Amino acid sequence: MNDACPAEKPRRQQQLGEWAQGCLASRLSPGQVLALSPVSGDTGFRRYYRVSPRVLASLAVDAPPATEKNREFCHVARLLRQYGIHAPQVFAVNYERGFLLLEDLGDVMYWPRLLQSQQANDHLHISLYEDATRCLQKIAAIPVEEAGLARYDAEKLQQEMDLFPQWFVEALLQINREKEQVQILQDMNKRLIASALEQPLVVVHRDFHSRNLLVTENNNPGVIDFQDAVVGPVTYDLVSLYRDCYVSWPALQVEQWVRDYYQQCLTKGLIDPVGEEIFLRWFDWMGLQRHLKVLGIFARLYLRDQKAGYLKDLPLVIFYTLSVAKKYPEFSPFVDWFERVLLPKARKFDWYRELS
Repeated sequence: MNDACPAEKPRRQQQLGEWAQGCLASRLSPGQVLALSPVSGDTGFRRYYRVSPRVLASLAVDAPPATEKNREFCHVARLLRQYGIHAPQVFAVNYERGFLLLEDLGDVMYWPRLLQSQQANDHLHISLYEDATRCLQKIAAIPVEEAGLARYDAEKLQQEMDLFPQWFVEALLQINREKEQVQILQDMNKRLIASALEQPLVVVHRDFHSRNLLVTENNNPGVIDFQDAVVGPVTYDLVSLYRDCYVSWPALQVEQWVRDYYQQCLTKGLIDPVGEEIFLRWFDWMGLQRHLKVLGIFARLYLRDQKAGYLKDLPLVIFYTLSVAKKYPEFSPFVDWFERVLLPKARKFDWYRELS
């Protein structure tokens, strides 16, 4: 499991509080002692605490260096802020101990606001997505040669898609690996990787979705959880945003958003003209790569990390995977195998539900 042993948590929290006290000593009155209040969230090994008194709007973070990418987080935070993206400012950091003091951007996620917009049938989501797409264009405008980030190469893309047969097919659905499955996935993965690698390269957040975007009064949205950023395909973050694994929109609406984004990028000179249809294919195929990966990750989070909450999100990811694959004749063997072999097993689980 991702949780530290129970006896370790209070000791780490006490040490973090003492460290934060030292960092903020010049802002405190004589004898004033900081208090740390836990902030809920599914953050793996990281633990977030809101600091009071609010002498500086900050979060104290316990991010064990053995498991967390703290140097990468701080590097990307500085990079994003340099180019006008609302990432949290890093006030202080101790890399050896895994302690950080960050700007507190609040805890109002895009996700519940988008769900509320759907239920109320209003247009709040339009303004939220407009802000998010402007933010994406700022990220895409960062010069990749100055970013100091790793490339999203073929090996990495393949490693991610391998999570699908390992964790979703074999571990969760209990379907043994067969020659037919291996060949179908090899053919599909080869096409998806080629499509990803032919796209223009930009800075990629890698998890730019409604649970990693915060609603802020100024320079909306606040962006978090970016420590895995790379240089990669231009449509990757766009797929994360518009085919979000936690909230969905009608296919025609998503297609129009993608077309609009393409035209906006052309106007800003962020990409060369390739035509809307090619850009849409890039978007669709990038989504297939990402959603195969996510099916594996959500299954792994349940089976390895005992995080059952992700099971309820599997049906939407399955829906995305099949509905997009059905648009392209190249993937008909995959669709046939999925519907003939995988879906009958998936339907036996309590978490499964049909979507349309």
